[in-house]
Amino acid sequence: MIKKEVEIYTDGACTGNPGAGGYCAILIYKGVEKIVSGSEESTTNNRMELLSAIMGLKALKESCKVKLYSDSQYLVDAFNKGWIFEWQMKGWRTASKSEVKNVDLWEAILEQMQKHEVEFIKVKGHADNEYNNRCDKIAREEYKKYVN
Repeated sequence: MIKKEVEIYTDGACTGNPGAGGYCAILIYKGVEKIVSGSEESTTNNRMELLSAIMGLKALKESCKVKLYSDSQYLVDAFNKGWIFEWQMKGWRTASKSEVKNVDLWEAILEQMQKHEVEFIKVKGHADNEYNNRCDKIAREEYKKYVN
């Protein structure tokens, strides 16, 4: 069976680190868009970046071939440079033997990757990518729910 090809643009934002945070994923299939977004009262920017990818992938109703675009070097490099698999083999420890942060979210992404064929693509943040800019705007709107 041929898998549907979907593009997912993701972004996370935070008012502090930690602070109120928001995330957004825009899924695009055959020109049709679906937006998934949310927020947390106390979180970090990296958690929101990872959560945007998780929620985007979770929104897919069947196994798909995904091009996932992110401005998070942390997220993209973890997969494209194989860091995540090394961390996993070392009991979620980095090369310097320190504990990997956000293991719960990394495991959730790995779980989604068992369902989908995912290619991670780095985009420049706050530049000329329309979808990345829209994700950023929506993620910032999300965290405003917690900001007075």
